Amino acid sequence: MAKSVRFDRQLETMLEEAADALGVSQSKLIREAIAEKCREVLRPPLSQSLAPVIGRIHSKGGRARHTGVAFKRALLGKRAK
Repeated sequence: MAKSVRFDRQLETMLEEAADALGVSQSKLIREAIAEKCREVLRPPLSQSLAPVIGRIHSKGGRARHTGVAFKRALLGKRAK
């Protein structure tokens, strides 16, 4: 399906240079850029993508429970210098 799009001179120049640098036609570059932007906009939220695994892993914490203590110690050590 053909579409008509107007570009200002700066965007036209950027399009020409980018297409040349990539070794593709301007039409191909435009199609790929639009497809990428549409996928970005229409992508489901991360919470939906992670829903099958959220809450599936249970642990007792281990060393991770003590990261706050180590972080505090590191911050206090930096202030003392």
